Amino acid sequence: MTREQGRELAGRLFKGAPPTKGVSPDLMARTIDHLFGDIWQDPRLALEQRSLITCTVLVALGRESEQYLHFRGARNLGISRDTLEAMITHVAHYAGWPVAVSASRVLAEVWEIMDQQENG
Repeated sequence: MTREQGRELAGRLFKGAPPTKGVSPDLMARTIDHLFGDIWQDPRLALEQRSLITCTVLVALGRESEQYLHFRGARNLGISRDTLEAMITHVAHYAGWPVAVSASRVLAEVWEIMDQQENG
């Protein structure tokens, strides 16, 4: 795939997100080229499946900073809050209640921010 396809997809997923800060240009280029230009473009999984899988892993690992970005991406792809809440509840039973509680808080914040952006 191409860098342009990676940029297009990242732009679609993270529309409205604040710019990423503190990531080296080399790491950002590899992220756009490989992760979003190749991995996320693989036709064996739908974008929505990839997004939900990514959110699930981020919840299980307690990666709150990345949850802010990927919960936004999930919503931008049309994944409902109810679906994400069900995923968080499911993950709680395997990865622990603390990561689920943190993820629930992040999800609520992301939805509030995006609602405010949409309603102006």
